[in-house]
Amino acid sequence: MEREVKTCQNCKKEFVIYPELANFCASIKVPTPTFCPDCNHQQREMFRNERALYRRPESLNGENVISIYSADKDLTVYKQEYWRGDGWDPLDYGKDYDFSRPFFEQLRDLMKAVPEPAITNWNATNSEYCSNTTDNKNCYLVFGGDFNEDCSYGYMNFHSRDSMDLYWVDKLELAYECTDTDNSFRVAFCQNTLNSTDSMFLYDCVNCNHCLGCVGLRNKQYHIWNQPYSKEEYEKEIAEINLSSFSGLQLASAKFKELKNGSPRKYADIFKSVNCTGNYLQEGKNSRNCYECYSGSENCGDLFLAGWNIKDSYNSDHVGYGSELIYNSHIIFSQAHRVFFSALSPTSHDVQYCYNINTCSNCFGCVGIKNKSYCIFNKEYSKEDYERLVPKIIEHMNAMPYVDKVGRVYKYGEFFPPDFSFFAYNESKAQEFYPLSKEEALQMGFAWKDAEEKSYSVDIRPSELPDDIKDVADDILSRNIGCAHEGKCNQQCTTAFRIIPSELSLYRRLNLPLPRLCSNCRHYERMIQRNPMKTWHRACMCDKSNHGHQEKCSVEFETPYAPARPEIVYCEQCYNSEVV
Repeated sequence: MEREVKTCQNCKKEFVIYPELANFCASIKVPTPTFCPDCNHQQREMFRNERALYRRPESLNGENVISIYSADKDLTVYKQEYWRGDGWDPLDYGKDYDFSRPFFEQLRDLMKAVPEPAITNWNATNSEYCSNTTDNKNCYLVFGGDFNEDCSYGYMNFHSRDSMDLYWVDKLELAYECTDTDNSFRVAFCQNTLNSTDSMFLYDCVNCNHCLGCVGLRNKQYHIWNQPYSKEEYEKEIAEINLSSFSGLQLASAKFKELKNGSPRKYADIFKSVNCTGNYLQEGKNSRNCYECYSGSENCGDLFLAGWNIKDSYNSDHVGYGSELIYNSHIIFSQAHRVFFSALSPTSHDVQYCYNINTCSNCFGCVGIKNKSYCIFNKEYSKEDYERLVPKIIEHMNAMPYVDKVGRVYKYGEFFPPDFSFFAYNESKAQEFYPLSKEEALQMGFAWKDAEEKSYSVDIRPSELPDDIKDVADDILSRNIGCAHEGKCNQQCTTAFRIIPSELSLYRRLNLPLPRLCSNCRHYERMIQRNPMKTWHRACMCDKSNHGHQEKCSVEFETPYAPARPEIVYCEQCYNSEVV
């Protein structure tokens, strides 16, 4: 089958339906996408809020609870324990299908009527202000990360202790401002680093101890800017750099960035994979344009945050754990099978257009149900009636499509329209991956939530903070610090922030200065360090003959490094010849 070129309904750019995707869609009898992969992903992430937490009345008894839904959202919200229990019946909201109205309009009514859990934060011990997490203890503002203790301001951090400002890490202790770093102790400002201790500003380093500002090192100690020092010389030089001061830290950060840009990079973080493209991909096979895919993906495409033995799945995110045949869906785990156009529907099979269901089979357009089969709009049917009605609904979806306010058309095969989301664009994960201004979001027909009026005032501006941590007194804990971005960014800036006691303790233990940005802006700045979820076709830039080739290397690849970027990009063989 030849490649088909389409124009995206949303961004109006051309995109390619490659043969593997076309064959997959034909095999499961669904139409090929009318949105490009980026807009498809953006659309799904609009249904996920992680960082915006609110207090709102719980719908049963009016008790104020922490929730991902602000109080102005017209929803029925239950505590998570009650929502998952048997005290209410989602089938009470069931209704007959109405062939005089578009399918999506009816589904939107059902989504608004069925209760929602206030938050997902299981087995939390003194960790109330966390979301999409489980088994955290003494944690604060940790999102998507599990099994942590005494951690704050983290995203996808796991099995870590006494650490802060983390992004995609595992098994860290006494760590600060680390991204894609695992199994390390007393480290700060590290990225793509493994098995290291007592180090700062490392990139792509493995088993390094007492190192500062190093790139691409293996099994080294007492190095600064990739140069070796004796123990005594190292300690003297570190003292002179004065990383306990904000000014010293800024100078070191700038020098580190210069060293990173001048050092070769591997074309992509792809390991033990065959015929795969994307980034942060491990043990994959025949997977195209996949990102954050771990522990096995086979015959897949256009996935984000997936893997764990997922097979034959496309255009989805937050999916895996033995699941198969997942298409255009969001948050589908645990042996799920044939789940299409759905969200938050784990351990289910043969379901379509379902939202917030669990362990269901043969369901179409259902919300909030658990352990049910042969349901349409939360109403149970016999197997025979279900199988007769579903094809008629699909035909009706195509004959009477839903058209949103900016003219995007939703027939059978499209994910939920963005205006069905309970979150404004800037509350959702979409703002992190595809940042928009308020004007841009509204022009595209997306909802926007203006910042709620703040009752606090800024006590101290960033420029007024002590430069060195040794000059910071305990009274900083009671002061409102202005964020340096002043709310002028698109990073969900809180405009002001406070230092919490465990945070100040960590700064003092690591001898690091106070931050000048709020936790949300710091999170976005960590995201910027990582590559985008797209690739460009390029050639290896290596021209060193001792790397096994004459003159310039001829290897070509797909890489997330755009051609105009300053980094030196190598193929895997040339890169492996370069790291020491």
